[in-house]
Amino acid sequence: MPKIKFTIITLFKETLEPYLNASMMWKAKENGIAEFNFVDLRNFGLGPHKKVDDTIYGGGDGMLLMCEPVFNAIESVKKEDEDALVYLPTPAGKIWEQKDAKALADVATGDRDISELFENKTKNPRKPLHIIILCPHYEGYDERILTLVDRKFCIGKYVLTGGELPALILIDSIVRLIPGVLGGEMSAEIESFSDEDNIEFPQYTKPADFRGMKVPDVLLSGNHGEIDKWRESHSK
Repeated sequence: MPKIKFTIITLFKETLEPYLNASMMWKAKENGIAEFNFVDLRNFGLGPHKKVDDTIYGGGDGMLLMCEPVFNAIESVKKEDEDALVYLPTPAGKIWEQKDAKALADVATGDRDISELFENKTKNPRKPLHIIILCPHYEGYDERILTLVDRKFCIGKYVLTGGELPALILIDSIVRLIPGVLGGEMSAEIESFSDEDNIEFPQYTKPADFRGMKVPDVLLSGNHGEIDKWRESHSK
């Protein structure tokens, strides 16, 4: 059984699959740590043209995702797992941070209780942590859709054409923190933002001298005590 499961509700599944089938996300899937599923929102569209959007009440440019297709899509997933959390990328959400990813990774591994993050939420220990991500498009979404959303999140103060990139960022940031995904045991513990706002120290590899740019002598000394001091002094 995977430790974490994602169901992505999207109109553009083909934009997500290449990333989730490569590198560490592929490794997590192959090792049974993470599971990635897709729901095509268009399958829940209305009428002969499978309509999922409409004009804005009160006027304005663009189109909004309609309630009915989105509700039906989310409810179809909830029928299989009523405990699944619903996440929505939106400029109105809280900025996504490393600590948020770590908290969900800890819930996935059983190191943290989900009730610490969501009041009145429980997690069945026999099921993986399940997160549904709705990917908005067009001008946005009907506000009533928020009644189904457990958490709104924002990846930065800018606007994208859709929610697929934020969905990938959310997934990657969580999955990589689950033991067995990254190579080294300490890989995720000493990196940037592992302790609030810290920035990881500079790092180097061979050659020791490249075009006159030399690796600091202390890193070549073999003196691990001095190396630790240097790294600490060069962390931000």
